[in-house]
Amino acid sequence: TLLNRMREQAFLNAGVRIVLIDTRGEDTIENDLCFEGGISSFVSYLNEQRHEEVVHPDVIYMRGEKGTSVAEVAMQYNCSYYENMLTFANNMNTIEGGTHETGFKSALTKVMNDYARKIGVLKDSDKNLTGEDVREGICAVISVKLEDAQFESQTKAKPGNSDIRTLVENTVSAKLAEYLEEHPQTGKAI
Repeated sequence: TLLNRMREQAFLNAGVRIVLIDTRGEDTIENDLCFEGGISSFVSYLNEQRHEEVVHPDVIYMRGEKGTSVAEVAMQYNCSYYENMLTFANNMNTIEGGTHETGFKSALTKVMNDYARKIGVLKDSDKNLTGEDVREGICAVISVKLEDAQFESQTKAKPGNSDIRTLVENTVSAKLAEYLEEHPQTGKAI
């Protein structure tokens, strides 16, 4: 449990080194955790742990800031049918989702529909892809850092800041659309 939590923290804070030493048994076990790639490395790690075959080799990374708030998103599609999405606010896992997750899902659906129409995968008469359609096979980590975090419950499992939704949504809308324009092979593979 501690190793998993410390590994998570090392991923969420790129470049921070955490060393966990277990001296309980005959052999000392040392885990040196440092991930320069931050949440991009986290996405790669999650796909490797599940032995997922990836659709595109690179992890798509996006970062946006507004005032003192920062939003980071890393994502990669794999060949599974499952959605693997982890969300964090101030390094705490927000297992119940929140406004940052809502912003990500909304932007992802819009960008993917716009791109599919642009490259001719969807015709004018076709219905839009649903949120479930565009999240099938996605592995994503959404991490936001904000000063005045407002949570919807005592468990701190669901942030309710509307400005964070806007920050994540705007960041993903602009940066993902730009990424797909610059990497058409990845866009077509997705």
